[in-house]
Amino acid sequence: MTRPGTIGASTALVGLLGDPVHHSLSPAMHNAALQAMGLDWVFLALPTPAEQLATVIQGLHAVKCRGLNVTIPHKQSVAGLCRELSPLAERLGAVNVLVPQSDGGWFGTNTDVEGFYRPLKEAEPDWSQRSALVLGCGGSARAVVAGLTELGCSRIQIAGRRQPVLDEVIAACGNWSPQLEPLLWSSDAALQDALDQCDVVVNTTPVGMASPTDPSAALASPLSDSLVNRLKPGSWVYDIIYTPRPTQLLKLAEAQGCRTLDGLEMLVQQGAAALRLWTGQDDVPVAAMRDAALQRLAA
Repeated sequence: MTRPGTIGASTALVGLLGDPVHHSLSPAMHNAALQAMGLDWVFLALPTPAEQLATVIQGLHAVKCRGLNVTIPHKQSVAGLCRELSPLAERLGAVNVLVPQSDGGWFGTNTDVEGFYRPLKEAEPDWSQRSALVLGCGGSARAVVAGLTELGCSRIQIAGRRQPVLDEVIAACGNWSPQLEPLLWSSDAALQDALDQCDVVVNTTPVGMASPTDPSAALASPLSDSLVNRLKPGSWVYDIIYTPRPTQLLKLAEAQGCRTLDGLEMLVQQGAAALRLWTGQDDVPVAAMRDAALQRLAA
């Protein structure tokens, strides 16, 4: 057996499929965990064009890859390439983790949901009778809605700027999240009542994400100053963006007296959940994963 931290003929492969993947923190995070666990495995980011996805996952199964993460733009399309899906992946129509099946093919599931809700549940065990507001209704919003539903929130409003997209989300999620309500984000006024009442606000939009071509992008917030002022002190604001840290939204929320979370913890926790599935081990070194991701961000 090769000594952990080195690569040899017996080293097993796990990896990330996406396009692009050069920016990913997953290799640093997972390789730190694999070394801490004493496993002779290596995690690689594998750039995969959409037209090559089926060929890549078939070939990786053939060479006995131990597991895969899947990211943008393949989370929906890879679901159709799996031999079996978890009930959660079926509901969401999105897969971010593949586990090889011994008789061929891949089992697809979704750990984004656990990655999202675990930090909230660790902070506060009881979320029943709580109200949530989700900003944005893109692909990641469905995992967030599933996480809030899993937590037991009694009311979940999802705000989007286009009615047809909102209708699509409600149609897809409403049967397993009956507490989900659409909110057309036509103006600041449309959000005021929701913000007055909610216990947790989750940003799933890209507004506020750092951009290498636009330095001003990181200064933006999906909520205006006047809307931030409607947040209840002590409520939670969760931004699934993690570059920059903190985002402008979280800076404003902290000044308002809110408690905050960012997307780095979601990334770490979904990765830890994936690692449990790949290795069959419950005890994974989450702290080592977090530290490695933070070091990679600071580099």
